[in-house]
Amino acid sequence: MRRVIVSNMMSLDGFFEGPNHELNWHVVDDEFLAYAADMLRSADTILFGRTTYELMANYWPSAPKDEIADKMNGLGKIVFSKTLEKAGWNNCRLVRGNAAEEVSQLKKSPGKDIVILGSGMLASDLLQRGLIDEYRVILNPVLIGAGKPLFEGIEHQLRLALKETKLLHSGVAILYYRPR
Repeated sequence: MRRVIVSNMMSLDGFFEGPNHELNWHVVDDEFLAYAADMLRSADTILFGRTTYELMANYWPSAPKDEIADKMNGLGKIVFSKTLEKAGWNNCRLVRGNAAEEVSQLKKSPGKDIVILGSGMLASDLLQRGLIDEYRVILNPVLIGAGKPLFEGIEHQLRLALKETKLLHSGVAILYYRPR
């Protein structure tokens, strides 16, 4: 069965974006880029909610060419939205229906890992429904004071087990959690 992996940046005070969608506090260096490239090598599908999809689709097609840009543009992508008219990014499919049902079917199909980047509400919903196999919190050594919480919309307590940590020279800690 395929794994669903969530990989999201988070400030030390629990936010994954600033109050005006700022991401300028994310620490992105060579070590982080190596982590990102390795994660994308293990995947063949990326899942997005509408907001993250729009940000990514506006950036990656014209991004400087490298392994990460090639993966972001080349991998299959599914965007979950009831309001988006079309998903025009390369290898992208729009799903208006039930995300949990779609992901449950994807997990049963042959293939590599399925990755969720950003898309906090989608990730939280699927986590609560038992469809996330690994949650990677990329903890940035910064306090931003306000913004959108990483784990928004959690309706019941979920216990996670820390399986691995990776400390980068920048002070970023990648925390690998799995549901208990």
